[in-house]
Amino acid sequence: MKHIINSYENINNTARNNSDCPHVVLPEEIFFTISIVGVLENLIVLLAVFKNKNLQAPVYFFICSLAISDMLGSLYKILENILIILRNMGYLKPRGSFETTADDIIDSLFVLSLLGSIFSLSVIAADRYITIFHALRYHSIVTMRRTVVVLTVIWTFCTGTGITMVIFSHHVPTVITFTSLFPLMLVFILCLYVHMFLLARSHTRKISTLPRANMKGAITLTILLGVFIFCWAPFVLHVLLMTFCPSNPYCACYMSLFQVNGMLIMCNAVIDPFIYAFRSPELRDAFKKMIFCSRYW
Repeated sequence: MKHIINSYENINNTARNNSDCPHVVLPEEIFFTISIVGVLENLIVLLAVFKNKNLQAPVYFFICSLAISDMLGSLYKILENILIILRNMGYLKPRGSFETTADDIIDSLFVLSLLGSIFSLSVIAADRYITIFHALRYHSIVTMRRTVVVLTVIWTFCTGTGITMVIFSHHVPTVITFTSLFPLMLVFILCLYVHMFLLARSHTRKISTLPRANMKGAITLTILLGVFIFCWAPFVLHVLLMTFCPSNPYCACYMSLFQVNGMLIMCNAVIDPFIYAFRSPELRDAFKKMIFCSRYW
């Protein structure tokens, strides 16, 4: 996000001078390589679900939604690097109308990546909840039609919200809204987990009779959520500190790790497909057959 993130470059010089923390700079090649790997891995996830009819179920469509979010985050960095290269080579006028428009579009991809991840994880959590506590009615509740409607609403909302946030990104309420969605998702999923725990205590015998795959799906969600928090929380904190205490030397010290926080976001897109493959035998088998060009559809 240029308007929110690149303000980092304009942090008060006094704050930097008062901070003893050196500015951490990572080679752009690292970002570019991780982003390429992230795009390719998540593209394989999408192709595996699209090609294999056995994987065309609501839960895998929700996973595809998360994969698209991850892929957009990686694509954001790739396009940003390309734009920087073209500008440095003199093909683009610095801060010209084309570069400004391209920046806005690329920034929208970044915001869309975060919003898509938040809502995808939330809907996966809801799906796991229904799978565990309404197993007998799951297929009547979570139909393909409803899945498509939910995903359409989510991505329509995320797209509109992402564009709006980029347009008004200089305003503090926009930053607050952007960063508040992160804890709101955590609260929603935490409430589901607490409710699941309370129900599990009163339905111990019922829970023990559920297929192991149902409980395994809940564990997979927990791992995905943990990785998401670990990779995105430092950046969200960076945005808050940059907005509310840019001149504070302690805040400036943390913000010197900006590129490290950005690399963590790129790593999220690389890690998630490995989690799918490790936790889902069906997806793992589909990946193997795709990589080795086996015919399975």
